[in-house]
Amino acid sequence: MLKVEIVTPERRVLTVEADEVRLPGVEGSFGVRPGHTPLIAALAAGQLTLVQGGNEQRYAVGEGFAEVSEDQVRVLVEEAVRAEELDPARAEKELAERQKKLQSMRPEDPEYEAVRAHVERAAARALVATRRF
Repeated sequence: MLKVEIVTPERRVLTVEADEVRLPGVEGSFGVRPGHTPLIAALAAGQLTLVQGGNEQRYAVGEGFAEVSEDQVRVLVEEAVRAEELDPARAEKELAERQKKLQSMRPEDPEYEAVRAHVERAAARALVATRRF
């Protein structure tokens, strides 16, 4: 079993044991199971999936990092929201609003990178909210 911990700047979201965790790495998604090689990976905004006894829990996560060592996975991300807590219509509306704001900006604008990050997190929430497994 893996010990999985998800932490945001505001709070510890979750500490559980899981059979597997799937993470949205900046260079592509990857999975971790017991016995995985130690690593530190940069995470992109996207879907994190916990597998426990054949059941899956999905989270929309913001960018951050994951540390894997000795069957422990520490996930440090900007945000983590469980799929069941997301409203698909609201998530889609928020994504559209944030994309519109980003399109009105230039990359040189001081707030551009912060707004771009908000768009990526909104896209992750919309993706997780609308996926039904």
